[in-house]
Amino acid sequence: MSKVAIVTGGSKGIGEATVARLLADGCLVYNLDITPSETGQHVHCDVSDVDAVANAVTTIGQKHGQIDILVSNAGRHLSANIENTTEQMFDELFALNVKGAYSLIKHALPFMKMHGGAIVLVASDQALIGKKNSFAYNLSKASLASIARTTALDYAAHNIRANAVCPGTIETPLYHYAIDNYCEKSGADKAEIHAEEEALQPLNRLGKATEVADFIGFLVSDKASFITGSLQVIDGGYTAQ
Repeated sequence: MSKVAIVTGGSKGIGEATVARLLADGCLVYNLDITPSETGQHVHCDVSDVDAVANAVTTIGQKHGQIDILVSNAGRHLSANIENTTEQMFDELFALNVKGAYSLIKHALPFMKMHGGAIVLVASDQALIGKKNSFAYNLSKASLASIARTTALDYAAHNIRANAVCPGTIETPLYHYAIDNYCEKSGADKAEIHAEEEALQPLNRLGKATEVADFIGFLVSDKASFITGSLQVIDGGYTAQ
């Protein structure tokens, strides 16, 4: 029987590439996202709504009697320091980036405990380093890294592995949204900013969503059966500087 996988935020960027990778690996893949997609089994779900995630995950688990793979990918960026971060901005970011992951994992675990499984949280290089104007986003990604470590320890006895991938600057719709937002506020030229971002990377280019998806595909596979509780960096060498 095919492995049952759930990916949040699977309609764009890294999520979409991950859905495609898991489908290619023979998985039955559900994509929880508010944006429609023809890749995988789309389930309309606001991942920032804890109850909506719980209902979607429970429905999938009961339908198949198993959940084998979770990829917590849904999230958004926020460019602001602590003074410019309102409580509403903070709460909305954490509802999606962190609470969505919490609800996904919590309600999938009863089904995963039956046969074991693999969990990957899409964190960021910002789970390891600080960046300017990134107070709440950085904090949310560090939280995902913590979830990966604690979940790995709590559920190792059930043969459930949990890891976090920490991508650097990956060219995705989220990346372009962040750059566009910055250029709108600052008046900077997008082409120049993009070139500057590439120059910051030791490999002199941005990462691709498919590269992160391939890494995730490896982490949830049996080839990674002894990897758990880890933060896996895929950043073109940025954090090694």
